[in-house]
Amino acid sequence: MTAQAVAHRGDPYHFRENTLPSVRSALSKGADVVEVDVRLTRDGVPVLLHDPTLERLWGHPTEVGALTAAEVAQLTGGGVPTLAAALEELRAHTTGRLLLDLTEPEQVGTVLAAVRDAGAADRVYYCGELTAMFEVRAHQPAAEVAMTWKTTARPPAGLLAELAPRWLNYRFPLADRATVAWTHDHGFLAAAWTADWGRSMSRLLAAGVDAITTNRLDALRRLLPRD
Repeated sequence: MTAQAVAHRGDPYHFRENTLPSVRSALSKGADVVEVDVRLTRDGVPVLLHDPTLERLWGHPTEVGALTAAEVAQLTGGGVPTLAAALEELRAHTTGRLLLDLTEPEQVGTVLAAVRDAGAADRVYYCGELTAMFEVRAHQPAAEVAMTWKTTARPPAGLLAELAPRWLNYRFPLADRATVAWTHDHGFLAAAWTADWGRSMSRLLAAGVDAITTNRLDALRRLLPRD
């Protein structure tokens, strides 16, 4: 199995992260998956944004959760897309999936409804904070989950049995050969995030990971076998 190329927040070396041009560029370049971050506005609209505020990317220190979707659009010139718009962009491409990174369990019901309304459930899966992933599982028992893991300790068997992820999503320094082998032996796929340098990508590929998340999609695709 060739490792999947997961484009982190789209194609951020060429377009601003978590925007429609960034998502579109990554999908057009053949990313297997585009990972995006989702937050809710004050009026409950899921939008693509990593940070809690608009300051880093858009120059406004206000928290997105304190703004309506219309106010977010006004402050960013329409630059922060809704999840619905991102799902529409996904539908315009015949290949590729979205990986939705969720931080708050309160988001989950609204996000899942947006995915359902877009008819995109078969092209979307989920990662993020454990509390949010358990909420995903509670709402949608068959949802595909990538469980984020950040420590050298192996994930507890009870946690794995309760959450039932498909993927174990490791910080890339943790994804060595032994960890990847352990992951496969226990019936999970192994993913690694966020590797941006060729040496790290090559090590991960040699270790046998099933997916690599990167900000440098072009560099990763050069290392993967051509179709």
